[in-house]
Amino acid sequence: MSWIKNRPLNIVLRLQLLATLIAAFVIWFFLGMHGTVSAVLGGSVSVMSSAAFALIISRHKGYTAEGTIRTALRAEAVKIILTVSLLWLVFKNYEDVNAFAFIGTFILNVLVYSMALFVSDDTK
Repeated sequence: MSWIKNRPLNIVLRLQLLATLIAAFVIWFFLGMHGTVSAVLGGSVSVMSSAAFALIISRHKGYTAEGTIRTALRAEAVKIILTVSLLWLVFKNYEDVNAFAFIGTFILNVLVYSMALFVSDDTK
């Protein structure tokens, strides 16, 4: 993910992908194939919206406070719109969705995303 220049967001996106794969594997034992697909879709919604946020933040080139706030708000708006749209698309188009696996993996990835605050931006 070299197109994301923000180190904490890059690490958190990788952790979200890992959490999605682990959740899908665990859910496969308990809920079968539809549960696994639901878990992967739930994780994918969060990963895609987080990636869109990270891409917008990484492209920011301004150094003023106004430009930084504007970029952060724009990125958050895109993330929210994308999240709601993708959640709606999954529930609308995938009839065999397992809501527990789907929402559970989505929430897990939202919690993993909040860990970006604990990742240092310093590479030393």
